[in-house]
Amino acid sequence: MAALRVILDTNVLLSGIAYPASVPGRIFAAWRHGSVEVLLSVYILNELRRVLPRLEQRHGMSPTEIDDLVDILSIQAEIIEPLPGKDQTLRDEKDRPVLGTLLAALAAASADYLITGDKDLLALADQHPIVTPAQFWATHGGF
Repeated sequence: MAALRVILDTNVLLSGIAYPASVPGRIFAAWRHGSVEVLLSVYILNELRRVLPRLEQRHGMSPTEIDDLVDILSIQAEIIEPLPGKDQTLRDEKDRPVLGTLLAALAAASADYLITGDKDLLALADQHPIVTPAQFWATHGGF
């Protein structure tokens, strides 16, 4: 069976890095072990690079280590160019590139889910395959 292909939003990546025992941490571990394939956009990687320093007390990484980690993730993930989002129901404009990443991956028939904790994106779950880490893990966990 082919591995599930998922887009991890920045908040899931952050939680997975800062809290390895959390559900996002388990999804992150499943990615490292090859049980899921992750698709990301440059936007998501840049957002991660920008916000990771705020969690320094949790992960203890230096700015150089953060840059190295983001570079490694960019190599391990498949990088998707977001489609311009036209969804008028999206409440937060800053989420448009994340939704665009999902739409581009769906258009290429290469993604199963966007996994996020973002309530504005989750509000679109009736229109797109968007799930919380807990929903994803409850359905597909136990790799």
